[in-house]
Amino acid sequence: MGFIADRMSRIKPSPTVAVTAKANELKAQGVDVIGLGAGEPDFDTPDHIKEAAHKAIADGKTKYGPPPGILPLREAICRKFERDNDLKYTPDQISVGCGGKQTIFNALMATMNPGDEVIIPAPYWVSYTDITMLAEGEPVVVDCPADKGFKLTPDQLRAAITPKTKWLMLNSPSNPTGACYTTDELKALADVLLEDKHAHVHVMTDDMYEHIVYDGFEFATIAQAAPDLYERTLTLNGLSKAYCMTGWRLGYAAGNADLIKQMNKLNSQSVTSPATFVQWAAIDALDGPHDFIDAHNKVFKGRRDLVVSKLNACAGVECLTPEGAFYVYPSCAGVLGKKTPEGVEIDSDEAFVKYLLESEGVACVHGEAFGLSPYFRISYATSTEALEEACTRIQRACEKLS
Repeated sequence: MGFIADRMSRIKPSPTVAVTAKANELKAQGVDVIGLGAGEPDFDTPDHIKEAAHKAIADGKTKYGPPPGILPLREAICRKFERDNDLKYTPDQISVGCGGKQTIFNALMATMNPGDEVIIPAPYWVSYTDITMLAEGEPVVVDCPADKGFKLTPDQLRAAITPKTKWLMLNSPSNPTGACYTTDELKALADVLLEDKHAHVHVMTDDMYEHIVYDGFEFATIAQAAPDLYERTLTLNGLSKAYCMTGWRLGYAAGNADLIKQMNKLNSQSVTSPATFVQWAAIDALDGPHDFIDAHNKVFKGRRDLVVSKLNACAGVECLTPEGAFYVYPSCAGVLGKKTPEGVEIDSDEAFVKYLLESEGVACVHGEAFGLSPYFRISYATSTEALEEACTRIQRACEKLS
């Protein structure tokens, strides 16, 4: 392996992508598989956004774009932040990337020196730790189990900070749990960061699921909840989830102009910019009608309630009700130590999800991939019928254990 860079040994392929690929492979072989691994809405991209892309192509808006993103899109992003979050940014504080993943990559590559630390509450989105390590940083993972609502507490944050801490990574609503931080909870975390001895710590907040919330939950982002952290906060967002634009690959970040300049420098030496016609369509997404989001959320909420109810009826499984996103993160602690009909012991969440796939054709992601066991993640961003059948199969699989 001498030809391959040592840094590649620090990371692994995305487990969530791998589960979806495995499910699709089995389906192609004729196996009856229900895939619950992908965080991808089953709704199509709204027509007005698709029409804007068609128009941009017809108008010849298919040339290279500038590394920061086209100016009209950055202006639309500024309008979004002021409208939705009471945050004022100027276009030179905006970086547009190929999805949320790339904006995280750019931010960490632009700021991390070897040995710098990133505090990452677990469970976390699978890419946070790997991108940190690719940037030669050290993930400092803090366990936030179900009895803490899957959320970081101020005391945990204070205990995790060291002189090497560069970033705190937040994600609300959360992938994989759907947990959401209230404004008061964000203020409490901010109070820790605003202590003089913690002035070196910056916040990267991933708000990709901002618009997918339930039961009247009021979303807030940390720079909104704690304006004194504005200069130390990088706010990430994108169009993949609420706008049903996963394959369009459009994410963005807002923050300190000096950091944004460095992130855009990385764009100039890598992707240059996302596809230009996608950027023009993104303007219509941000400035256009949003009524479809509420309609989608009503469907998601119904699916959430269905899945939570059915999972809690499974022997050995316990599932909290999430406030947002379209995932549940149930505990499978109650099945550990049990044996399958073939006599195989379920000794981990990975063994449990393998058993679900092999015995009942249900594909989900084991909790270890998200940094916290013994749990597993189910995406309910698929049809209600598929979810009904999947939960029936999971219940049957649990009943077979002894």
